[in-house]
Amino acid sequence: MKLPVKIAISVIACLVIGTSASVFTQTGVGTWFADLNKPSWNPPNWLFGPVWTTLFILMGVAFALVWEEWKPKGNDLGRVAMIWFAVQFVFNVLWSFSFFGLQNPLIGLINIVLLVILLLITIWRFYRVKPLAAWLLVPYLLWTSFATVLNATILMLNS
Repeated sequence: MKLPVKIAISVIACLVIGTSASVFTQTGVGTWFADLNKPSWNPPNWLFGPVWTTLFILMGVAFALVWEEWKPKGNDLGRVAMIWFAVQFVFNVLWSFSFFGLQNPLIGLINIVLLVILLLITIWRFYRVKPLAAWLLVPYLLWTSFATVLNATILMLNS
């Protein structure tokens, strides 16, 4: 399979899986979340969609680049990197469920801290296979780190 096809498959998969978590976010934002105390630097709700769409596209391209390097029966680094990617992505989706679905900033914070750790491991694993793929995940790490601080601040303001 050629790289452009792998990119298309990976980007579409990231967009579909990633946006599936918006079910929890949309139900929480209009109700429970609106009543929470938030810091003055909390981004407007409309910003999250474009940011996450961009990040899911970058994630898909990064995954495809690693997938392109993976050769069955020859490159376990690529296979392991793709597994780490899948694991961190599960935690990405679970954050929306834990924070918005369960309406629990504490569980959300625990989840997102684990996500950042898993993402750092994924970036390191991607770098060992294809450095460009790792660099494509840096904006995701930066945004997730910001979201971690935001989650922790919301927890403190509402405890």
